[in-house]
Amino acid sequence: MGTSGARRLPPWALTYAILLVLTLAFGTVNVLSLVDERQWLDRPIEWWRPAVWEGTSGVALMALAWLPMLAIRRFPLAGPDRLRDLAAHLVLTIVFSLAHVGVMVALRQLAYALAGDSYSFGGGNAWLYEYRKDVLSYTLYAGLFWLTVRLMGGSGPGPAPPDPGIESIVIDEGQRVLRVPPAVILCARSSGNYVEFLLEDGRRPLMRTTLAGLGAQLAGKGFLRTHRSWIVNSARVAQIAAEGSGDYGLTLDDGTVVPLSRRYPEALETLRRGA
Repeated sequence: MGTSGARRLPPWALTYAILLVLTLAFGTVNVLSLVDERQWLDRPIEWWRPAVWEGTSGVALMALAWLPMLAIRRFPLAGPDRLRDLAAHLVLTIVFSLAHVGVMVALRQLAYALAGDSYSFGGGNAWLYEYRKDVLSYTLYAGLFWLTVRLMGGSGPGPAPPDPGIESIVIDEGQRVLRVPPAVILCARSSGNYVEFLLEDGRRPLMRTTLAGLGAQLAGKGFLRTHRSWIVNSARVAQIAAEGSGDYGLTLDDGTVVPLSRRYPEALETLRRGA
């Protein structure tokens, strides 16, 4: 990493590594604390039971941590659509919690069955208890990923200076003006009266303009209009996948998924040719 020339971990991998360490640490402390507390109360408990509770919850959370990470990229809580983004996150906390509880309970029932015992979750009240904790977990995972992306984007030796022969794209945020090479722009989307850019370092600057005006500015620089609300850097498209009814999903090289509408067949043809 750094001056050694070794490649850094991507933000999602570093976030997962941090979360794994935290999950193991907190899980171990919780198991030991519960065993001690029950002993003090003269209600001893076999150590394997809290170990199963913490372990199954931790495994389920690790298996689902990608959801808040992906959600904070898709709904960044920035710009004029922040209320819409907040509503999307609130809905996703419910999805996240239901999936967490479903996987966790299935694993616990399996573990108890192997031990010759049975496990009962407890119904709706038990889910509400878990949901409160899952909202905190969702927020932690999304926030840690968001912070990791920004710290990694701002660390290290920094990007190489722009090639004088390559025209920079000017992104006027109002109180700040960015000049970036076209290659670092992954895509851009319409956001009300603004256009939101997604840069390779995770930044999402906003500029007051129209997508049509931006498309004209980026014409001939490898950018394609793929949807009425999206422009994509064709060089950053890693995968094209059919989604039915003639529409496609484009996966960029950072994992972002962008729609390709059937109303833009010329964009699909260009991408297929690799032009």
